[in-house]
Amino acid sequence: MKTTRMLELVPIGVIHSPYRKKGDAPHQGRLSPTTSEIEVFPEYADGLKDIAELPHLIMLYWLDRADRRTLTAIPPHSKKVHGVFATRSPDRPNPIGFAVIDLLGIDGTRLIVRGLDAFDGTPVLDIKPYSPEIDCVRE
Repeated sequence: MKTTRMLELVPIGVIHSPYRKKGDAPHQGRLSPTTSEIEVFPEYADGLKDIAELPHLIMLYWLDRADRRTLTAIPPHSKKVHGVFATRSPDRPNPIGFAVIDLLGIDGTRLIVRGLDAFDGTPVLDIKPYSPEIDCVRE
């Protein structure tokens, strides 16, 4: 049974990166030394209190240039077609990007980070603290 509800996502900021078009960004930002900036909008500045104490963050962002009709993908490390929910493809029905990033510095409401693979101008949905005790699954 399909349930339809109205969702309202409000960007809290925008990503500034050197990546402008498909092919510019690495397949996994976590493995890239490239730095980017996260501009948090002034009305959310109070939410940055104590963030400087965190070496790593979880960034959630809206992949606004993704193809939302895509249900299958071939990942870069495979030659096999997979269901999109078994991949990290940006093209998917709800294109929410997820990255664990390194916080390198803060300049006002701008976070200087490493580990993102998002295009310049990508809307930021949320920022959360990364906790290795909670977020790292150990087998």
